[in-house]
Amino acid sequence: MKKYFFPAALFSMALLLAGGLNAQIDQMAKDCQAEMESPFITSNQTLKAFLTGEEVAEFRTTLFDGNIYRVVLCTPEAQAVEFSLYDTNRNLLYTSADHSFSPSWDFKMEGSMECIIEARLNNEVSESGVAMLLIGFKHSDQN
Repeated sequence: MKKYFFPAALFSMALLLAGGLNAQIDQMAKDCQAEMESPFITSNQTLKAFLTGEEVAEFRTTLFDGNIYRVVLCTPEAQAVEFSLYDTNRNLLYTSADHSFSPSWDFKMEGSMECIIEARLNNEVSESGVAMLLIGFKHSDQN
């Protein structure tokens, strides 16, 4: 019986830690969704990545002409992750690093295009972390 105690204890601890992490991620998702206020519409698809060191998470999306978009990046720690928006030729269109690591950005599309959104750690703030990205839109005729 003793030989089963240690593996069972490790398994139980892992479940407890995973439950705590899931609760933290669920709360972060709620906080992130709160940043996506009406009249912005989102698919409620939360893009998530766990980053360590120099890792980069890449998300691809198509943005359509005439819409106003809001990109929101949420992390447990303020300014822990920066995000950048590129066209498919890797021309930089925006980076939060140039805007005090702002967690959101609103912009109007002039033409439709496929874009790449990258998230990477701000290594001055954190060595690892979770990044959660939401993309919402509204038509340009809405306030």
